[in-house]
Amino acid sequence: MFKKAIIAAVMLGAGVGVASAQELTGTLKKAKDTGKITLGIRESSFPLSYLDANQKPIGYHIDICLKIVDAVKKRINAPNLAVDMVPVTSQNRIPLTTNGTVDLECGSTTNNLDRQKSVAFAPTTYVTQVRMAVKKASGINSITQLNGKPVATTTGTTSVALIRANEKGKNLDIKEVYGKDHADSFLMLETDRAVAFVMDDNLLLGLIASSKNPSEYTLAGEPLSTEPIAIMLRKDDPQFKALVDTTVGDLAKSGELTKLYAKWFTSPIPPKGVNLSFPMSEALKEAIASPNDKPAESYKK
Repeated sequence: MFKKAIIAAVMLGAGVGVASAQELTGTLKKAKDTGKITLGIRESSFPLSYLDANQKPIGYHIDICLKIVDAVKKRINAPNLAVDMVPVTSQNRIPLTTNGTVDLECGSTTNNLDRQKSVAFAPTTYVTQVRMAVKKASGINSITQLNGKPVATTTGTTSVALIRANEKGKNLDIKEVYGKDHADSFLMLETDRAVAFVMDDNLLLGLIASSKNPSEYTLAGEPLSTEPIAIMLRKDDPQFKALVDTTVGDLAKSGELTKLYAKWFTSPIPPKGVNLSFPMSEALKEAIASPNDKPAESYKK
């Protein structure tokens, strides 16, 4: 009986060895083989992913991505796994994810059905409303006042298209001006090359708070869209997707995600110590209570 047990244990051990050699696939195998994982970061997506005074990437989504990296290190038994951070833009974030340059895109990307054809998303970690930032002195408080005027948006985003899709915006002649990133788009508003900057509410609040004269600006107009924002990863990588989903789900269930939200949205943040004073929305509370990767289209029902 003892000999049979020994033989069974040896066979089981051999089986585990075979399984272990085969178990890493996709991004996890790539991380194990290369000894590194690459995060795509944004340089001005306040407060999700941006650069501090020392040009170091920080933010709500950076913190979450680093939690995922910790899970990867444990999963592949690589405690010294290197973490590279590569700047991405609204234009190149999807191509750089799909071609393997970036393993996790830790920016401010909307999860929608069209993008799901090319990439996958972690469970929702922020729910945004698309609004417009304007100078208070402009008197603009509705998209109907944008007719014939220059409106800033960031290249690679769909913000101005949302104005045209809105019932009040269908017949407006809007002159789009494009910034290469969110900071550049806000600069157009700041220097009066645009009368409004249309973008996610959290990004606008962050840019206003970090501007030279925050009191000059406000969010105005009707919300154009409610959208889930999530960390992006490659499609058809079920092993990595499962790890990402489990990690974010555990952060949600443990209350850690709520703590991270408070750290970045209702507390002073670098580089100027401003507090966005932006309480968690009911939509995000629901997403945290029941972690999911539902696309933006499901928020319109």
